[in-house]
Amino acid sequence: MTPSTPPAAPLRADCIGDSAGGLTFDVAAHEGPAAALLILRRRAADGVDDTVSLPLAPAAEGRLRAALPSSVALPEGRWDAFARVSDGEPRRLVPGVTDLRSLADRTPGGLLGHVAVRIPYATRQGNLTVRSWLRAPHAETGELRLAEDGLTVRGRVYGTRLAPGAHAELRARPGTGDGGTRRLDVAADRAEFGFTVPYGTLAPGEWDLWLRPAGEPGPAVRLARLLDDIADKHPVFTYPRARVRTPHGPVHAGPYYTRDNDLSLSVTLLET
Repeated sequence: MTPSTPPAAPLRADCIGDSAGGLTFDVAAHEGPAAALLILRRRAADGVDDTVSLPLAPAAEGRLRAALPSSVALPEGRWDAFARVSDGEPRRLVPGVTDLRSLADRTPGGLLGHVAVRIPYATRQGNLTVRSWLRAPHAETGELRLAEDGLTVRGRVYGTRLAPGAHAELRARPGTGDGGTRRLDVAADRAEFGFTVPYGTLAPGEWDLWLRPAGEPGPAVRLARLLDDIADKHPVFTYPRARVRTPHGPVHAGPYYTRDNDLSLSVTLLET
């Protein structure tokens, strides 16, 4: 009886982020007979534009290096990382040492006309994936001040200017009470903005926050917190909820970040 072949050891990749938004991958492997590649594949996509291949070049003994500069477009989504170091099939990468200190409190220059964010992380299965955002323009949330009757949001806009008609919007998701959109006044200071969300008029459900930096004629920009090294804010940034009386009855209301790191509000009707 022929013994089964043991599975190959996983390929491990160290990741380093730079302040411009680029990533460097160091793969612990020797180059095979074919040209080595680091391959990023976007999930739930089958088009030719949803695979990015980067050359892996020898960097040190037993290590190959690939660079993903911020100038290389990586459409928004989750990109699973593979390496092909021989003529065989690409092999899934697992994360090694990750250094993303340069991403914390990063301030993009905006010279490319958009904000590009790439954050490598370990999936639940222990594999290496890169979460990518590409926003043009972008509204970055900063401080959130919670009060008993509302929420004050402060942030900064990139890739556009705040015009005199700038305002924020609360947009109800389908199935949220009476639905619709609530307009909120914005205090603007150059690229900085701030506004307050009163909880008392909101119907129970989920509300998404948007910024209209140029007023009605301009773009609608989803508020998000992207400029740091945390790929998934939802389980990390948690906020207490306020108990508020509304025309719909008593509710618990408070902010949260979605799985895409966008800022939203949850309003839950309380039993009386």
